[in-house]
Amino acid sequence: MLWTSVKQIVHIDMLSMIMISLVGFIGSVIVFFSKTYMQGDILYRRFFWNILILLASVILMSMADNLILFLTAWCYSNWFLATLIVHKSSWKAAQASGRLALKNFILGCSFLVVAFILLSQATGSFSIQYITQNAPYTWHTVSALLLLLLAGMTQSAIWPFHRWLISSPNSPTPVSALMHAGMVNGGGFLLARFAPLYFNYPKILCSIFICGLLSALVGSLWKLMQHDVKRMLACSTMGQMGFMFVELGSGLFAPALAHLCWHGMFKAYLFLASGSSAQEKRINFKHFPGFISFLFSVGCGGLGSFIFVIINNKNRFPSDSSLIIVEIVFILGTQLALTVLDGTSFKRFPLAVIVTAFMTGLYAANVYFFDLILSPLKLLQPQPLTVIHIIGLIVIMTGWISLLFLRYLPHKANVPDCFLRLYVTALNSSQPDPATITSHRNGYDYKG
Repeated sequence: MLWTSVKQIVHIDMLSMIMISLVGFIGSVIVFFSKTYMQGDILYRRFFWNILILLASVILMSMADNLILFLTAWCYSNWFLATLIVHKSSWKAAQASGRLALKNFILGCSFLVVAFILLSQATGSFSIQYITQNAPYTWHTVSALLLLLLAGMTQSAIWPFHRWLISSPNSPTPVSALMHAGMVNGGGFLLARFAPLYFNYPKILCSIFICGLLSALVGSLWKLMQHDVKRMLACSTMGQMGFMFVELGSGLFAPALAHLCWHGMFKAYLFLASGSSAQEKRINFKHFPGFISFLFSVGCGGLGSFIFVIINNKNRFPSDSSLIIVEIVFILGTQLALTVLDGTSFKRFPLAVIVTAFMTGLYAANVYFFDLILSPLKLLQPQPLTVIHIIGLIVIMTGWISLLFLRYLPHKANVPDCFLRLYVTALNSSQPDPATITSHRNGYDYKG
C-alpha cells in the first residue's frame, strides 16, 4: 500500500538518474572537502545539516512526479541555499547576499506556483508525466510554459535575474561550489522535465534561445573584465547557463544536459581550487596570432566540427538548429588550436591537430552518449532554422572573433569614446550589489 502511494508521486527515469548521480557525486566531494575547510567554525554542525538537507531536497525534486512534491522540494532547496549563503548572520554583507538570493528565489517560486496551478487546471492532474503527455493546446498551457521559463531563468541566473549570483561570493567556498555546480542547473532540469510540452510550441523555444543567447554573450564579456576569482567564476557560470539555454531553445535538450553535467563538475573543481589562486590564470599569447597560424587553427576547428558531425551519425552538416552546436564545436576547436600553437610556434602544428581531434571527438562521444541514454525521453528534437537562429549564429561568431582580436589592441591605441563608455557601462553592470561588498576587513565579523 505504501509502495503504491510512493509510486504515485515519484517517477524515476534516466533524467532523474542523471541528476541524482550528478548531485550525489558533487555533493559527496563538497561534503568531504568541507570537513577540513570548515573545521573550527562555530557553526560547523549547522552547516553540515543544511548541506545534507539541501542535497536531499534536490534529489527529491529530481524524482518528483507530483507538482506539490516538486514545488515543496524546489522551495526547500532554495531556502536552505539562501541560509548557507548567509552562514554568518552577523556579517552584514553576507546577510545582504542571502536576502538578495532569497528575493530572487521567492520570485521564482511564485512563477512556479502559478504555472503549476494552470497546468493542473488544464489537465485535472498533479502528475508531471500525465501533464507532459496530455496538456491541451490552450492559453493555460502557453502561460504555464512561459512562467516555467521565468522560474528556470531565476534559478539559473539568466539575465536579468543574474544579480543574486554575482553578489553571492560572500558564501563559504563549498557553498559557492555547490551553488554554481548544482543549484543553478535547476533551471535546465525544470525545462527538460517539461520538454515534451515545449516541443509543441516552437515560438517559446525561440524565446528560450534568445534569453540564453543574451545571457551567454553578457556573461562571457563580463567574465573578461573581472579581477576577483570568485566574481569571474560567477560571470562565467552566467555565460555557461546562457549557452545551456541556447541549446534548450534549439531543441537540443540532450546536449544541454551533457553541458549541464560537465559544467557542474568543472565549476565545482574551479571553486574548490579557487583558494589557492591569487588571480585568474588566463591564456596570454606571446604574439598576435599570425595569419597562417590563425588559418591553421580555423582548419583545426573545421576538423573538430567534422568529427562531431560524423560521431553523431549525421551524413552531412545539419541544416536545422543543430548547426548551433556545430558552430560552438568549431569555435572551441579553433580556440584550442590557437592555445596549443601559442602564437607562431609552427612546430606545434601536428600537436594542435591531435589535441583538437581528440578533445572534439571526446565531446562528440559525450553528446552521443547522452542522446543515446535519453533517447526513450526523446529530448533531441532539432528545430527548423529560422531567422532568429541565423542571427544567433552570426552574433556568436562575431562576438567570438571580436573578443579574440580586441585583446591585442595596443594599450595606447585610439579607442573611440563610445567604446570606452560601453566598456565602463558593462564593467559597472557586472558588479555585485553594493550592500554585498565588504570594503574593509573590519566589516567582517568573525563571531558566529
